[in-house]
Amino acid sequence: MDSNPSVGSGELLLEELVRAAQLASPAELPVVLNRYTEAVGLGTAAIYLVDIQQRLLVPFVEVEGEPDVDLDTSLAGWTYRTNSLRVGETPSGELDVWLPLADGAERLGVVEFTMDTLDGLRLRRCRTTALLLALIITSKRTFSDTVAQRMRTRPMHLPTEMVRAFLPPRSIGTGRVVSTAALEPAYELGGDAFDHVFTEDLLHTTVLDGMGHDLASGLATSVAMAGCRNARRSGAGLAGLVGKVDDALAKWLPDQFCTGVFTQLHIPSGVLRWCNCGHPPPLLIRRHRLLHKALDRPSEPPLGLPARLAGTARQVHEVRLEPGDRILLYSDGVVESRNEAGEEFGLERFTDYIIRSTAAGQNAPEVLRLLIHSILDHRQNRLSDDATILLFEWQPPDP
Repeated sequence: MDSNPSVGSGELLLEELVRAAQLASPAELPVVLNRYTEAVGLGTAAIYLVDIQQRLLVPFVEVEGEPDVDLDTSLAGWTYRTNSLRVGETPSGELDVWLPLADGAERLGVVEFTMDTLDGLRLRRCRTTALLLALIITSKRTFSDTVAQRMRTRPMHLPTEMVRAFLPPRSIGTGRVVSTAALEPAYELGGDAFDHVFTEDLLHTTVLDGMGHDLASGLATSVAMAGCRNARRSGAGLAGLVGKVDDALAKWLPDQFCTGVFTQLHIPSGVLRWCNCGHPPPLLIRRHRLLHKALDRPSEPPLGLPARLAGTARQVHEVRLEPGDRILLYSDGVVESRNEAGEEFGLERFTDYIIRSTAAGQNAPEVLRLLIHSILDHRQNRLSDDATILLFEWQPPDP
């Protein structure tokens, strides 16, 4: 077969790839992929997934003797961190073409193509293949544990498994807004959780912090997440949504409560509405500056307390954002984390890290990856409380 088939035959082979990939099990996917890449002159291909903590890139299929790749020191890692193409040379003189695997704003890993030569047509086929692979992997991980297994480097505690079953992708986005989150400890999580989703022209975000650090706290957070989604999918407004969560916790787990902050961003206008239930207030970063207490409002009682203690209806606050504004939601475990000397990570260090990384040109998911690692390093990878950060940025197109 021609090592670089015509555009027409290439399209037929691409159609065959998609059809075969849909029917392939995750273990068979690399075989299907390489059958296609060899047929269209792209040489061999290898898929690498990022681990849960975003420190390693692990081979999609475990092969004896094939090591994991360090994300911070490798060409593959550079591709993942910057979400861009990287070309290198193998010891045998072939070309290594690295491309990111991303489903929208969600970074899944990277794909490596190893070939003799690279031209415009081959590069276009590499990019198209990477885009399709990301969609295929995303679809397969919903009904297969293979992807989850490969992304883990050690066993996960049961409460963590329960909470993580409710979590959405780390990052979501459109051309106007991106939302991204980080959550640690990855394998011993207690009661923290986050949610972000689009409905019509709204971005909904939530950060929750359950009382305690055990199965009961994880159960409370899971019930709160379910109540939130049930209300949202029924068309409830923000106050009604929070009320639904209150009722769910009070009915099913009367001895448990959690704190939380709920937001709705109207994407066309930039109007932000939020309700804060006993949680640290959201933070507003504008033009690389933290606007101190810009979103501070009197806090509502925690979620799940009996109605007689809450007293009045939940208060919803509103503000209009400016293009480029970034909103930070976080749990207190982020800023209250202390090192062995007793020094807190602190709100100032937290926001300064976000501002400096953004000013350096880092994309939002990469900013949070670096920040959560900085917090872990501050505590020598031993957090005393869950640490959750959610960041979203509103950037409408120019008029």
